[in-house]
Amino acid sequence: MGMKRIKISENIPEVSSIGLGCMRITGLGSTENARELVEAALESGINFFDHADIYAGGEAEAEFGRIMTPEMRKKMVLQTKCAIRPGICYDFSKKHILEAVDGSLKRLKTDYIDILLLHRPDALMEPEEVADAFDILKKAGKVHCFGVSNHNPMQIELLNSCLNEPVCVNQIQFSAAHCPTIDGGLNVNIHNDAGCSRDGSLIEYCRLKKITLQAWSPFRYSKGVFIDSEEFPELNKVLERLAEKYQVTRNAIAVAWIMRHPAGIQTIVGSTQIRRVQEICKASNIVLTREEWYEIYLSAGKALP
Repeated sequence: MGMKRIKISENIPEVSSIGLGCMRITGLGSTENARELVEAALESGINFFDHADIYAGGEAEAEFGRIMTPEMRKKMVLQTKCAIRPGICYDFSKKHILEAVDGSLKRLKTDYIDILLLHRPDALMEPEEVADAFDILKKAGKVHCFGVSNHNPMQIELLNSCLNEPVCVNQIQFSAAHCPTIDGGLNVNIHNDAGCSRDGSLIEYCRLKKITLQAWSPFRYSKGVFIDSEEFPELNKVLERLAEKYQVTRNAIAVAWIMRHPAGIQTIVGSTQIRRVQEICKASNIVLTREEWYEIYLSAGKALP
């Protein structure tokens, strides 16, 4: 079976349920090595490539631009992010958004970006100004649709109150070992830390509003990677057993856990190892049972109330 596809917006082609995050693409030693990774991802069924203007100080986008040919561009859906000015502020000003997109287009050597995300919430956001910037970019054909990253429901509601076209994506950190939005949903009306809703029922909100959730850092928790971590012996044991059952890697099972959720979460993987990316793509065709999903959740140190 091939890679599953999902529909994010009517304005762009269907996208692979697994996308390649390009944050570390400059660490491969050469443009040729980076090209091999991107070509292998395409051959594995990935057509979605996730960027940000701050990755490697812009060099990640530039490296991708050196790789991408016109023929490759036709097969790709490109997403990038803006609004983080490292060490200074988060910036949703019209001026910054427009300048950031022009910079990304130049580095990526493309005429348009399929999806633009606002990278982290700006406490000084003026939604009217963001809407103006988005309208200019849309009319110019520079961006086809828009989204956010790491936003809660009311921040999205405020933004959408002024947008002519509502956001279609919210990218959040999400994994079996880092899923506070799941914890909060399971511990409703329970006086414990897990029951503290820190994101305003984000998954339920996005499902209601038809906003595609994207999971970044699918193998991480607060201190690092949970695969092979001594802090998660039970989780790794369960992942290993299920990997043997489904004849895939533990990484693929960790991604299958995310994709099993009915919210239809798209997973962004940032591996730069071709073999690992190829193995992870097999998760697209795995449907864990309800019991297996909960077993993974509990083995990560969670508890049901």
